[in-house]
Amino acid sequence: MFTKPLSRAALLAGSVISAVDAATSVPTISAVGSKFFSSNGTQFFIKGIAYQLTDADPLIDTEQCQRDASLMQTLGANTIRVYHVDPRGSHDGCMSAFANAGIYALIDLDTFNTAINPTVASWNQTQFNAYAKVMDAFAAYDNTLGFFVGNEVIALNNQSLAAPYVKAAARDLKAYRKSKGYRNIPVGYSAADIAELRPMLQNYLSCGSNSSESIDMFGLNAYEWCGDNTLQTSGYSTLNTYAATYNVPIFFSETGCNTVRPRTFADQSAILGPDMDSLWSGAIVYEWIEEANNYGLISYGPNVSATVTGSNIQGGYSRAGTPTPVSPDFSNLMSQWKTLSPTGVASSAYTASVTPPACPSSTAGGWLVNGDVKLPSVGQTQATGTTTGAAATTTGTAATPSSTKGSANGGKEVAGMSVGLVAVMLGFMYWL
Repeated sequence: MFTKPLSRAALLAGSVISAVDAATSVPTISAVGSKFFSSNGTQFFIKGIAYQLTDADPLIDTEQCQRDASLMQTLGANTIRVYHVDPRGSHDGCMSAFANAGIYALIDLDTFNTAINPTVASWNQTQFNAYAKVMDAFAAYDNTLGFFVGNEVIALNNQSLAAPYVKAAARDLKAYRKSKGYRNIPVGYSAADIAELRPMLQNYLSCGSNSSESIDMFGLNAYEWCGDNTLQTSGYSTLNTYAATYNVPIFFSETGCNTVRPRTFADQSAILGPDMDSLWSGAIVYEWIEEANNYGLISYGPNVSATVTGSNIQGGYSRAGTPTPVSPDFSNLMSQWKTLSPTGVASSAYTASVTPPACPSSTAGGWLVNGDVKLPSVGQTQATGTTTGAAATTTGTAATPSSTKGSANGGKEVAGMSVGLVAVMLGFMYWL
């Protein structure tokens, strides 16, 4: 009489085991010097997509992940970036689906109510515990590429005093990674592109003689290359100079300007071509799902009135279903990536010879952290009244995405709202 229930249980257990096996059977990625390397010895370059369908965790719906992973494989993607996850959920099915498609995941550790506040920065036990739970949830998957301890925490040039708290978060999560015996999954930071803080922020986060206190990778959210720009007119040539002697992998953690339509993604031929591939490790294109911000590469159905409610409908857009390419953006990006296959250098032929940069000194009206300051400990809060300076200005169109991106990316860039207001309005969201 128990034959059928037992059979179903056995099938369920088998599917879970096979899902875990699939997500732990791909080559792992590690950061060595300024490069990413696969465990099979080849250099790894990111061809990535920002993947956040709603504010909720997108990596718990296995069937949706399978549909999306299949089309991403057709596109040529090898990485997704996910901004918010729920460590209480089961991610085996989704991580397996992406692993089967040869796709790795960059996971942000923070959430709306655990992100470091740049106005009065702190790094406390609650934040640490929350970040550690996310690391626990994803450390076992071989296709976990890395973790971010923050996304655009510092969004204005007068907020750089928060940088030691970002660095402290990286220090403590790296120590936690070691204490748990996890593999050295890279821990890094995803930065807003602020002209006044280049290259001080990236250099500060990786400077110092103690590598246990520095980031393992650095991501830049940059939207400067629009339309028919070139390496010079886009400002990417300047970014190259900042990356030339950088000691950890650096890549674009968001890119894909949409002020000129259609998007041709010509920047990818630079990032993944001979102009930049010796210095940069690829790019994450913003974003997978089509929303009101018009950055989407796919849609799950025709948009409807923003007031319409229903299953998987939010803000006038379907958030689940069969992904359909947005034309011509999807095909334009696919065409770019098909022609770009940088080989880099084999790990056996590579020696990490670049030394950490000097810790930058403070500058008037710009970088406010003076040298290699002592990092805050868990529970420490920034003294109030110490932040000075004017609001940042940015080059190109770097400021545009922060004011136009919808909330599905799960970051702090909600249209028309300051970072502080978002924190107040969304602080009630309890993920952990």
